[in-house]
Amino acid sequence: MKYLLTARAAAHGMLLILSLIVLFHLLILTGVIPFAIVWGGRLKSHQQMLSFETVSIGLNLLMLAVVALAAGRLRLRVNSRLITGALWLMTALFLANTVGNLLARTALEQLVFTPLTLLLAVFSFRLAMDRKKITVPASA
Repeated sequence: MKYLLTARAAAHGMLLILSLIVLFHLLILTGVIPFAIVWGGRLKSHQQMLSFETVSIGLNLLMLAVVALAAGRLRLRVNSRLITGALWLMTALFLANTVGNLLARTALEQLVFTPLTLLLAVFSFRLAMDRKKITVPASA
């Protein structure tokens, strides 16, 4: 798999996709996109949507930071085991989300977000498998 998908391509793909997902959730939060099409079509109120979308945006920003650290785009001193552990956790989260999207009530989640979360799981797996040192000194 190392030769089919480079860690660099996986990182860049994740940075792009996660950035677009944050934008998507911001559009839901602002009402541009109706919240009925996300979260499996199970959200019942505006307040519930605000809670779920706020958590989602926060988690996606955290995952963006993890990938940016792994890719050397964010230069902070962080233990490489912590970053690798976070990438394994992200792999599991994206796999679980893929199953959730398959069971969603909305066609958008089934047809668009299922392959997207599966791709993110593959990218996360590729980065987690990378054995290089991930830590980048703050002065670099």
